[in-house]
Amino acid sequence: MKKIVVFTGAGVSADSGLATFRDSDGLWASYRIEDVCTPEALAHNRATVIGFYNMRRREMLAAQPNAGHEAIAGLERDFEVEVLTQNVDDLHERAGSSKVTHLHGELTCLRSSRNPDLVAPLDAPAPDGALLRPHIVFFGEAVPMFERAAQIARTADIMVVVGTSLAVYPAASLVRYVRPGIPIYVVDPGNPDTAGIRNPLTLIRKRAAEGMPELAALLRERYKG
Repeated sequence: MKKIVVFTGAGVSADSGLATFRDSDGLWASYRIEDVCTPEALAHNRATVIGFYNMRRREMLAAQPNAGHEAIAGLERDFEVEVLTQNVDDLHERAGSSKVTHLHGELTCLRSSRNPDLVAPLDAPAPDGALLRPHIVFFGEAVPMFERAAQIARTADIMVVVGTSLAVYPAASLVRYVRPGIPIYVVDPGNPDTAGIRNPLTLIRKRAAEGMPELAALLRERYKG
């Protein structure tokens, strides 16, 4: 059974109504990164940062997985599948994906302000008694799950990239960890930066909810069995 590694960005959740960050009408058009997504903002204006992520959490809970999420989850019927996502929502899990690595954190939990390895449910205290903070990788912070994600990317027989501009590093460099000759399929309606992809490339210029079901059918036709 072939292994598909799916790498997703904000575009896969856009069709569920969740705002992307970098589009002209995205979140960073309404908020300054420095005010809501840096360690300094958390230290100096904690209430604003907590309020911002509480709003993101309410939006996530009101959203539902779309056809893109469902197509990715459905691939598990015929392939071994692991999802690497830049998204902090839980729509992949709610669609049925069983192996999801979140590169930039998760809205569904919190973590200790003292020890980033101590993660707690939303309704629980920090295991070390420290003040809790969003379990989000802020700008300027290390991406602790990157090495794990890079190792997973190396195991791909097929790489699928969905809904990401391939402009946010280090996550965007995951395409460079795929073994030579392994096919990479990119689903995005914009102009993702594919300059770093040296593998056989197929680009599907469609939104995730439309392009991903089409690609899932194509993958079954080409590689199932």
